[in-house]
Amino acid sequence: MNDTAPSTPKDPLLQPLKIGNLTIRNRIMSTSHACGLQVDGYPQETYQAYHEEKAKGGIGLSMFGGSSNIAPDSPNIFSQINVGEDGVIPHLQRFSERMHAQGAALMCQITHLGRRGDPYQGDWLPAIGPSPLRETLHRAIPREMDRHDIDRVIAAYAAAARRCEEGGLDGIETLTGGHILGQFLSPRTNQRSDEFGGSLENRMRLTLMVHDAMREAVGADFLIGIRWVVDEGPDGMLSPEESARAAQMLQAAGGADFFNAIYGSMDTMRALTMENMPGMGTPIAPWVEHVGRFRREVGLPVFHAARISDLASARHAVAEGHIDMAGMTRAQIADPHLVAKLAAGEEDRVRPCVGAQHCQSQYRPKCLHNAVTGRETILPHDVRPADSPRRAVVVGAGPGGLEAARVLALRGHEVSVHEAAGQAGGQLVLASSGWRRDITGIIDWRLAELERANVPIHYNAFMEAADVAALNPDLVILATGGLPQTGFGPGADLALSAWDVIGGQAKPAPRVLVWDGTGRHPAPMAAKLAQEAGSEVVFATIDAGVAQDLTYAETTRWRTEFSRAGLAPLTDLRLVSVARAANRLTATLLNELTREEMRIDVDQVVVDMGTVPDNEMFDALRIDAANDGVTDIGALIDRRPQPRGRAGYELHRIGDAQASRNVHAAIYDAFRLCHIA
Repeated sequence: MNDTAPSTPKDPLLQPLKIGNLTIRNRIMSTSHACGLQVDGYPQETYQAYHEEKAKGGIGLSMFGGSSNIAPDSPNIFSQINVGEDGVIPHLQRFSERMHAQGAALMCQITHLGRRGDPYQGDWLPAIGPSPLRETLHRAIPREMDRHDIDRVIAAYAAAARRCEEGGLDGIETLTGGHILGQFLSPRTNQRSDEFGGSLENRMRLTLMVHDAMREAVGADFLIGIRWVVDEGPDGMLSPEESARAAQMLQAAGGADFFNAIYGSMDTMRALTMENMPGMGTPIAPWVEHVGRFRREVGLPVFHAARISDLASARHAVAEGHIDMAGMTRAQIADPHLVAKLAAGEEDRVRPCVGAQHCQSQYRPKCLHNAVTGRETILPHDVRPADSPRRAVVVGAGPGGLEAARVLALRGHEVSVHEAAGQAGGQLVLASSGWRRDITGIIDWRLAELERANVPIHYNAFMEAADVAALNPDLVILATGGLPQTGFGPGADLALSAWDVIGGQAKPAPRVLVWDGTGRHPAPMAAKLAQEAGSEVVFATIDAGVAQDLTYAETTRWRTEFSRAGLAPLTDLRLVSVARAANRLTATLLNELTREEMRIDVDQVVVDMGTVPDNEMFDALRIDAANDGVTDIGALIDRRPQPRGRAGYELHRIGDAQASRNVHAAIYDAFRLCHIA
């Protein structure tokens, strides 16, 4: 705890918001998203615990169930909730009880995907939509809906709303955007000539009918809102003016209690990752002023979320009247106790969302640098003190080492950190250039937490095994990272690692081959830096495209960066050898598909093949280690303390000191090992 006074009750973010007969205790919410934790289409224990942690952390409103499906021809394609059958009701009832017990309101998003569906999932039913136009992202070509389909969908919305009310929820929201209501509303996706197409009034007809049917199905106290596109952006045709007029129609009909405003499209990967859910490398809160203009056109509360990643931005948006409720979804994936820290005057202790979009990927809802989010049933957000303090030595001040030191300090152990370099951060120092600069928040937050805990960090401290042993430790954590691997074959000694270019140890030559053997960040970073230095760059990868090992948002960003720079990757190529040819180098690459070889003459070859651990210190230390340096995998998985076989210190490796992996893996290693150490 610090000496900062608790936040004043006048803080705009801590003011209650009354909508109908519901009073929400503050202006911070988590917007509905498909968090990936559903089981059999229902929000069961892990799903509920994930949201309940935010309620314990003081959130005002938690919305859940992003794209919850109301009908069989809106199938589960990215781990949604199924609100199309009564089996969901008992789960909703338990969920509501838990959230309300913690003082938070709870709502669900219900929808029909329309053409966004997948005809090869679920019951293998054709996707449906206003017109038979294919969606680029999800690839379905829908069947044009007739009146029977329209009536069936309206009834399905009403039935789903009733189930949510029976489940004890405070309300629901529907969704325009790229889903069925938005597909009818947008002139880009609605080419009908009947009473549901053409004029704005006709294109708005389905939304009005759906909301009217839901109103009839639920009681007067049950709130109904809509996630509303205020501007379709460069890919769309729905203008801000038409959007506001359509919203006024819905408001006049009594069809909505609130609008949850969004910007842009979501039917291409670019639009989804850079407009609808922007992340690292994009401005903070980019659409707040657009939403503010919309809010001034309507007379209902307006929610909004799009990279409102810090409390200062949220406070500004609310205080200036741009929005009534700040959606800080990813910020609370990073720190579910964000509101409680704000109320306690500890805003500076909030774990920052760095916008990495790791939580939106195949790993969702796991934060890049919070190991516990999404694992609430097996790991604690609040670390408990140990029964017996120990002396712990952490070697390496990268993200894994700093996390280990932070958690061990919370346990009450005597901790010291020893870093060979002159600053903390490890590989993240190299990673934090260009559009990825915000990633430094991972390190900065941990350094601040360690300073509060009075944990010393010794820089320029190149430790030998004897130096570690001389500290008389009870526990040694090696977080020494790895060294670049470049051993592709003959001529490997002639190549540089991507780290050499990124770190500035090597100046790019006039013509450079960058070969990517991992599909991670280093190779494209090196290619961009070389090009910006004036080099002619040839980029080759063993994969089918750029950055294939990363999340879909990161891959899309690198593809965008390459397109802007005019870098056309050569794909499916394995680097076989490099040989000197006069004063140049000849690189031989093998096409993985055709088995044909190609040769490229360049001045410099740069490769990324990941890292390998330097085991010299580990091998020396394990001789006197009580556990022979073995991390018991069974104990680690079961969250039991590690066994020790004899006298001596306990020795463990984490992160890339074991094997080349990502930041989350290193932090997860550190947390699950150290929170019971």
